[in-house]
Amino acid sequence: MENKMENKSTGISFFEKYLSLWVALCMVAGVMIGKFIPAIPQFLGKFEYAQVSIPIAILIWLMIYPMMMKVDFASVKDVGRNPKGLFVTWITNWLIKPFSMYVIAWFFFFVVFKALIPPDLARDYLAGAIILGAAPCTAMVFVWSHLTKGNPAYTVVQVATNDLIILVAFTPIVALLLGISGITIPWDTLFLSVVLFVVIPLAGGVFTRKTVIKKKGLEYFNTRFITKFNNITIGGLLLTLVIIFSFQGDVILNNPLHILLIAIPLTIQTFFIFFVAYFSSMKLCLRHSVAAPAGMIGASNFFELAVAVAIALFGPTSPVALATIVGVLVEVPVMLTLVKIANKTKHWFPKEENQ
Repeated sequence: MENKMENKSTGISFFEKYLSLWVALCMVAGVMIGKFIPAIPQFLGKFEYAQVSIPIAILIWLMIYPMMMKVDFASVKDVGRNPKGLFVTWITNWLIKPFSMYVIAWFFFFVVFKALIPPDLARDYLAGAIILGAAPCTAMVFVWSHLTKGNPAYTVVQVATNDLIILVAFTPIVALLLGISGITIPWDTLFLSVVLFVVIPLAGGVFTRKTVIKKKGLEYFNTRFITKFNNITIGGLLLTLVIIFSFQGDVILNNPLHILLIAIPLTIQTFFIFFVAYFSSMKLCLRHSVAAPAGMIGASNFFELAVAVAIALFGPTSPVALATIVGVLVEVPVMLTLVKIANKTKHWFPKEENQ
């Protein structure tokens, strides 16, 4: 099979490896800005349309757009080859992950941490966890797949089909679980956020990818064009976090322990969903190069989309947005731990054949 993996990096970048540190620094910077220079978040808060923060929307587009360009949707035609791994990915991501996130988060926020988190805040944190759980990973799974020596062509198919499913499954799942949680659903804003942060960047990414490859070739696109956006993506993420944390200053300063409390169920959910996909792949006798990416794509999150939707639905000052950001904080160290686990258990799977 032709290798359609466009991410030719040798591994996780410096900024990606220490993403949790940068997030923590952004949290400190944002909180300090909100406390000592409140005029900045007040000024930025004036630029809204349909409850969507325009400055944050622009920064999120800078994050999501390059990710969409990385995905080769032409690979979907190979979906019929070895479909077992795809079934594992689809079932784990869309029939297990969102609902297990709801159950685990609800149990911790309303039972285990009942004495520590007021009911109103618990409901908001649960909403953030729901949105995060309904947004499985896209482009970052290329990194995790590479670190576990995953099959690159197969990973592309997993990511491409997952992105297409997001278009139709994300909105109803989020609406269903928020409704069960007793949270009023602003349907117009929910649809608008999906259009803004999935449909538009997805269409733009596909168009840009096809145009550049047609004019310059695939090698130029992989090795030179797409790499130009790496720093832009990270920069957009960090600036977004500074702005969001400047809005979240009061919540964090009044409830500093809540960062840890939110992180606990999110971390447990990440390990749980990884092993669901990983062990299912093992039982189906799939090869490690397919099983590892299947586990990673479910365990990791499309946190850029989750943050964007949380802000669009509830505003940048809402604790709902804070809960999704905590997902960013724990993402990298937890995923690197799972990479190590996957690499050390490779012998559990059938021996790889030469491709």
